[in-house]
Amino acid sequence: MEAEANSGSLEDSWAFIQRPGEGCRTVPLAGHVGFDSLPDQLVNKSVSQGFCFNILCVGETGLGKSTLMDTLFNTKFEGEPATHTQPGVQLRSNTYDLQESNVGLKLTIVSTVGFGDQINKEDSYKPIVEFIDAQFEAYLQEELKIRRVLHAYHDSRIHACLYFIAPTGHSLKSLDLVTMKKLDSKVNIIPIIAKSDAISKSELTKFKIKITSELVSNGVQIYQFPTDDESVAEINGTMNAHLPFAVIGSTEELKIGNKMMKARQYPWGTVQVENEAHCDFVKLREMLIRVNMEDLREQTHSRHYELYRRCKLEEMGFQDTDPDSKPFSLQETYEAKRNEFLGELQKKEEEMRQMFVQRVKEKEAELKEAEKELHEKFDRLKKLHQDEKKKLEDKKKSLDDEVNAFKQRKTAAELLQSQSSQAGGSQTLKRDKEKKNNPWLCTE
Repeated sequence: MEAEANSGSLEDSWAFIQRPGEGCRTVPLAGHVGFDSLPDQLVNKSVSQGFCFNILCVGETGLGKSTLMDTLFNTKFEGEPATHTQPGVQLRSNTYDLQESNVGLKLTIVSTVGFGDQINKEDSYKPIVEFIDAQFEAYLQEELKIRRVLHAYHDSRIHACLYFIAPTGHSLKSLDLVTMKKLDSKVNIIPIIAKSDAISKSELTKFKIKITSELVSNGVQIYQFPTDDESVAEINGTMNAHLPFAVIGSTEELKIGNKMMKARQYPWGTVQVENEAHCDFVKLREMLIRVNMEDLREQTHSRHYELYRRCKLEEMGFQDTDPDSKPFSLQETYEAKRNEFLGELQKKEEEMRQMFVQRVKEKEAELKEAEKELHEKFDRLKKLHQDEKKKLEDKKKSLDDEVNAFKQRKTAAELLQSQSSQAGGSQTLKRDKEKKNNPWLCTE
């Protein structure tokens, strides 16, 4: 009873322990402390470390992806022009160090070479999805290391995906819808209409409405500029209504009035890249670089990467709560998973042992059967050999008897011939002797 009372009191005492952050009180300061300089410290540290930003350009060959990147960052990035003869979709990544005032930016531009050039476009999105997942996996592996160096790790996760839509003026292609649907849970998609000067203003307006309608009806989630920050809520809310942006890219500068401006010269006139009456390039640059670049980075980490990380860890068996919805620590998850793994390992080991024993028994039975067959075959051959040997011996004996009989006949014949020749010789001598004794026999 006393133990139960003590355990109950311990549980009650644990129940009254406050967690960090609960029941905080606001107290006034008697004077200046100095922690109001934390934002400045953070800014200085961030500026000294530099920033990174990774852009994925998805679109068919020839839509001006490289030209738009050159125009956005007001420079000329090195790159080989892509052809329409690629056997499949390849992702080409290039990283550049940019410097503006005292702020350094490590910019990575990933382009989809050969996208939409194949006859069978069914799997065109797969290399893109695999590339994005590979960057998430690399960051996760770095994060799970015992000795992490995330402050020095080059973050290659895609922060923004500029999806280039061909200016057909009709509707989205099936390839575009399928690809954006596969990517919307992995990356911040900003759809843009490339080479928007190819269609008229009225057609462009209808095309934007059609694209938005098709994206909504197919459940494609594109990136929405955040409106929770009061300082940018108004401009972001206005720009969300302008998606998708209709853009034009050009690095060529023409003299318009008294100013040199980026523009494209046509026989019918000039299209100014930075003129908002001509295209949405300025809106794209404002939203992508000058207003929401940090939010794109944050959304990539807190939303898309967290989703990938959660799914990956759940696949590995890690959970936040046990079946009773109670908190489940990483150590407990590890121990449970380890015990489960050891149990499965022992089970597999036992199954393999039983399988090995069974196979050994089957092999022994096969060998015994084969040995029995060999003995039977040997006995048959041995008996056959003995029969053949007996036949040969009988035949040899018969031949020997015939040879002996032949020799006997031969000896008898030779003896008879010798006797007959001796008898004939004695008769001849007798006649010669008679003739010699009786000369009258010769005259007759």
